[in-house]
This record gives sequence, C-alpha cells and structure tokens, in this order.
Amino acid sequence: MDVKVFERIVKRIDSYKDDMIRMQIGLTAIPAIAPDNGGDGEYEKARFLIDCLNNLRFSEIKEYNAPDERVSSGIRPNIITTIPGKNQEKTVWILTHTDIVPPGEISLWESDPYKGYVKDGKIYGRGTEDNQQDLVASIFAAKAFIDEEIVPETRIGLAFVADEETASKFGLEYLLKNEKDIFKRTDILVVPDFGNEKGTMIEVAEKSMLWLRFKTTGKQCHASRPSLGKNAFLAASYLVVRLNDLHHIFDASDPLYQPPTSTFEPTQKDANVPNINTIPGKDIFHVDSRVLPQYKLSDITSQMRKMADEVEKKFGVSIEITPIQQAQAPPPTSYDAPVVTSLQNAIFDVYGVDASPVGIGGGTVAAFFRKEEYPVAVWSRFEQTAHQPNENCAIANIIGNAKVYAHLFLQG
Repeated sequence: MDVKVFERIVKRIDSYKDDMIRMQIGLTAIPAIAPDNGGDGEYEKARFLIDCLNNLRFSEIKEYNAPDERVSSGIRPNIITTIPGKNQEKTVWILTHTDIVPPGEISLWESDPYKGYVKDGKIYGRGTEDNQQDLVASIFAAKAFIDEEIVPETRIGLAFVADEETASKFGLEYLLKNEKDIFKRTDILVVPDFGNEKGTMIEVAEKSMLWLRFKTTGKQCHASRPSLGKNAFLAASYLVVRLNDLHHIFDASDPLYQPPTSTFEPTQKDANVPNINTIPGKDIFHVDSRVLPQYKLSDITSQMRKMADEVEKKFGVSIEITPIQQAQAPPPTSYDAPVVTSLQNAIFDVYGVDASPVGIGGGTVAAFFRKEEYPVAVWSRFEQTAHQPNENCAIANIIGNAKVYAHLFLQG
C-alpha cells in the first residue's frame, strides 16, 4: 500500500466531519422500520440515500427492489454503488443496512428519537449506530477516492440492504437468491454489524440458533385437592431443570466463542392461572439455545423430545414442542482468510490495536454469505448502544472506521 496516498485519503476523510454529521441527522429523520415491527419499510430512506449518493458524485448506482405488498411502496429497496479500481475482477465490499428497530419506550429517550443531535462528541438518535454509523463511514471512505481522483487497487463496492432487523428475506437473502452476479467468492466482504469499543474483535463465526416453545397440558383443579388434577406448572418446572442437563450432554468447548460452550437458557414464561388457589392445567415457557456449529440442531431437539417424554410419563401430562426460530450455523470464515488479515492490517494502522477473530452467540446478516461459502468478516468499532434508548455513535468512530475502509480499498 502506498503510504503517501493513504495519508492524502486520511486528510480528506478528516475534512468530511460536518458532512458526516449532516448525513447522519438526515437519515435519522426518516424512520425505516419493517412492517413486521409496525413500519412502512425503507423506501423513503432509500430515496434520501440515493439523492445523497448522486450529490456526492457517485456515478454507478443500482437499485434491486424486493417485492413486498405489506408496504405502501410495494418494494423493499436494496442499493448498490461501485467505483472502478485497477483490478476490476475483485471488489472490496462494505455492506450495511438501512432499516432500524422501533424506538421502544419513548419516555426513556432524552429527546425525539428521530431528531438527531450532537452532544459531547456523539450523534444521538435511533439508527445512528445501528447501522448508520458505518453506512456513512463507508460512503465517505469511498468519496475520498472520488475527490482525490485516486483509483483504488480494486473495485469499491458499497451495499445498503433492507430488512436486516427482521430476518433479511427482502435484503441480503433476496440479493443472493436473485442477483447472482453481484458478489464473487474472491471479493473482500465486510459487514460492520458487530464489534466493541476498541475495535479488537473480528467476527468470523456464529453459533446455531434454536428458539423453542414448550406447551405443557395437564388438568386444572383446586389447589387444595391436587390429586384431582395434573399440575402443568409443576411438570414444566421439572422439565426446565431437566433441560439443564443438555449442557453436560453437548459439552464441547471452543475458545473462539464467548461463552465457549453451547447454551440452553429458559427465557420467556407465559402467564397461566390468574389466582393462587388454582392448579394450572396449561403452562408455556420458551428456551433460547445457542449451539456450537459442530452439533446438529436436529440432535438437540431429539434430546429435548426425549426429556419431555420422560416428564410426560412421570406427571401424566402432554408436552408440545414448537420451533419459533432455528438456524443451523454455516462453517466459519477461516482465521487467515484475506478479509480477516486485510482487516487486521487496516485496524492496526488506523487504531493501533491488534484485532483477533472471534465467534459470537448472536446472529448477523453475514450468515447468509457464509451459507453460500463467501468468506466474510463482521467488524466495527462502536459504543454498543444499538437498540437502546438514547442510541448514539461517536463521531470519532465514523471518521476512524471510514479510514479503516479506505485502507482496505488501497490494499488490493
């Protein structure tokens, strides 16, 4: 990499601070909430974003619209913009998403979540960190090449996808299924949707996800005559404790992940009877499992079913197990994949820290790339305020992350 060229790019990115803030505030003012969460999708935000790209002199802009009759526009827009490079056969991609989650309890916000404002070096508002921080950073990293009239080593590709917050059916999954010529397996693919405050974590793997609903049916009766009924709550409680043995059955450990083992956690508990002196005839609870990729989710559910059968026999109840969400994790990105080593070099040069590959228990949109055998890394330096009241991002992180992406564009 030409250090002097990078210094020019860095100086140019520093000059964009006010423009970055204005774009953030403009994006924040346009809610882009999926219909699953009570919104009307990303259409208006996409229109604003395309106007911004045109005004910033991005010349190659394409829109890929996923049909969705639930929104007033009838479409969920996905936007791609590229800049030619010396090597046109390879592209460095930064993929961010335009949709946001609802603000939640408004009373917990210090101000209107859709009126972005600057305070103490941070921009506040819903979506400012998730995912507008890196959306804006990627745009101005690429714009620096336009303004400095520097041809990057490879093509620059920026993807702005819909529907990340609600399963990506109309976003990246739609693109991978319907637009086969956009991404190549030799490309560098970065998804800035996970990280920490120091920028030292590069996510290369995810655990499998399994959410299940357990419905126990017994027989309701008066609590003073328990022999006349079958206590669904008691049976379900026994099953909850029994399920904890899954940790001993599927006991593999991998230090790549935090925590390093599979987890099986009882979470949501539905209300049963409204009064104390009635034995419930129905009980419902849920379990959130995050499973190391080496285990098949079918083996997990089979073991759970076996435990439920034991409880049915012991208490004379019936137990129905219903999947709510299940996703078998694809193979991880290799620790020494070019996207990982390129990111490590860029992060060190910009932030002066060593970044290491990690695995996570949560899910990201990168899983769709991995399922199709695209090497991809998930990275960002951020404050971890996503989905919270008073969500915010540090202006320094927008600028710094833009420099990391620019570094990638120059590595070749």
